Amino acid sequence: MSSLRQRTLWRVMLLLVLGTSLLALYNYHDSRREITEVYDAHLAQNARLLEGVMSIPVQDGSREELYRAFNDALGKAGRHRVGHPYESKLAFQVWDDTGKLLVHTPSAPALGVLPVSSGFADFPVNGEQWRGFVLPVPQRHWVIWVGEREDVRYDLIDRIVRHTLFPFLVGSLALALLVWAAIGWGLQPLQNMANVIRARHADSLEPLQLVPLPSELEPMQAAINRLLAQIEDLLRREHRFIADAAHEMRTPLAILRLHAQNAQAATTEDERHKALTFLIGGVDRLARVVNQLLTLARLEPRLGQRASPEVDLAQVVTDTLAELTPWILDRGLEPSLDIGEGAHHLAVDPGVLGIALQNLVANAVEHSPAGGGITVSLRQLDGEAVLTVEDEGPGIDEASLSRVFERFYSRNSPNGAGLGLSIVATIVERMGGQVRLENRSGGGLAATLSIPLERTVATDFRLP
Repeated sequence: MSSLRQRTLWRVMLLLVLGTSLLALYNYHDSRREITEVYDAHLAQNARLLEGVMSIPVQDGSREELYRAFNDALGKAGRHRVGHPYESKLAFQVWDDTGKLLVHTPSAPALGVLPVSSGFADFPVNGEQWRGFVLPVPQRHWVIWVGEREDVRYDLIDRIVRHTLFPFLVGSLALALLVWAAIGWGLQPLQNMANVIRARHADSLEPLQLVPLPSELEPMQAAINRLLAQIEDLLRREHRFIADAAHEMRTPLAILRLHAQNAQAATTEDERHKALTFLIGGVDRLARVVNQLLTLARLEPRLGQRASPEVDLAQVVTDTLAELTPWILDRGLEPSLDIGEGAHHLAVDPGVLGIALQNLVANAVEHSPAGGGITVSLRQLDGEAVLTVEDEGPGIDEASLSRVFERFYSRNSPNGAGLGLSIVATIVERMGGQVRLENRSGGGLAATLSIPLERTVATDFRLP
């Protein structure tokens, strides 16, 4: 693709040439019309002057001598040293009412038929185009014809065009050079920005700070800075994910190695079975850690998307709990669902909300005794959608309530990865809502999500 300077220059010059050509064409036709009017006026004026001269009273015998004097004088046109070459291209003729030619110039064309129509007329004679004016003089019984060859007019028009075209060509070339320099000067800030970006190190993600900067380039700089910030945030999340994964899996892997060594060194079947049982439990815990980390990695890009269409929260909650019911029953617990009256519609990502609900239910199942129940309820209260998950476990001590939403804090649970509630808090926060945990008076824990039904959804989501 050509450069901006070339693209702009060619378009500017094309418009300039096109516009000037249209003006030149208009001027040509206008000049031709004006020149035609002027020459026609001269023809008519010469015919009037000729009428006046020939109408001067003279003696009857002297009029023939006057005509011969006219013809002799006019015969020198174009050959005398004092004169103009165009004289031979101008002509006139005078006839009487019998068709007798009284006076004429030697260059006058031979007309086969005496003109009878007055006014202007064009006609060819011997391959040459003539423009003539016919003036009848009834009181004298004359017909006066004054004409000229049209190449006289065209020659003048050609001279005007040539004298106009040459300065136009030279001026266009000079103007093209000036426009080229002006466009280069105008695009210099863009070139400076390109040079700054080209000179930056690949690891440099600091925002551009080019000053002074034309207003047209400010959106470009802002867009580049947003892109740099997004790249920096992406790298930061990637580094954090790697660090979190390494931090959280280092200890489980060491424990797995220890259990494997114990199984390998076992001397009895009971010792080997016990070591393998611990090994399987460690693998399960590590699998949960990996699943939570992967969920967290998948969740961050989805939280960066714009608002979703409205969905039916009741349907989302019902489908999510239906998927978890076989697992809950297998753990010896009884699930129940309570959805209040009314329409529960909210503009949320159903997949993201499902992840939050799954984590709350999984946390409730993890801390509920066998034979207990898990209750999920959905209500509308004070312009909010309120989703509650209740269990019948031991609850949480007050010291841990303020820390359960921290990453990798699992209250010393052997099966917890410490990421479930952190994921829930992040999702709800980005939805503009709140999540809180409360110990129930009758025992157990209640986790409540409150999401405004009408809200402004943030579009720049970042996990802490």
